[in-house]
Amino acid sequence: MKTILTATTHTYEIKKSKFIAHLVPIEEFDGLQDKLRAEHPKSRHVVYALRYLNEFEQIVENSSDDGEPKGSSGTPALNVLRGEEMINVAVLIVRYFGGIKLGIGGLVRAYGNAVKEVIAQANVVVYEKMLEYPFHSTYSEIQRIEYLLDKLEITKIERDFLNDGVAWRIQSTQERLAMFKEEQTCKRS
Repeated sequence: MKTILTATTHTYEIKKSKFIAHLVPIEEFDGLQDKLRAEHPKSRHVVYALRYLNEFEQIVENSSDDGEPKGSSGTPALNVLRGEEMINVAVLIVRYFGGIKLGIGGLVRAYGNAVKEVIAQANVVVYEKMLEYPFHSTYSEIQRIEYLLDKLEITKIERDFLNDGVAWRIQSTQERLAMFKEEQTCKRS
């Protein structure tokens, strides 16, 4: 499976119609359809498709034709995400009508091609399951821990400063967390 870490936008044009595809990490999906409608008041449709893993490691999928003929836009976009084995992503396509009707088949191809092209432009990476690791440290260990997290490229970090030290919650791949734990054990020995 594959995913993306940052959003990508690409415009696909056919017969004077514009399809502006926005490929985003799933965390950025909520509210984006309304935001795109506000940014593009003259567009006809904001179609979407998404795929993500839920807490039970099941793939959840959804799509919307947003007023386009049934099955002509959301489903083809979702099929491209499936075919490319994309996970934890959403694609939203803003359509501007160019005056020439594309027909159902033309819409299916246009939406599919818009998604294929935005994926080709995106920085696609191999999906790795993220795990959370909570731990506790003293104040004197903060600088060393931050250095180690930076060295291991662990960037999802939360910490709470308490009276008796620091409570940390980090998220990363199983491999990086194992390296972090090993380094922590070595330093304490």
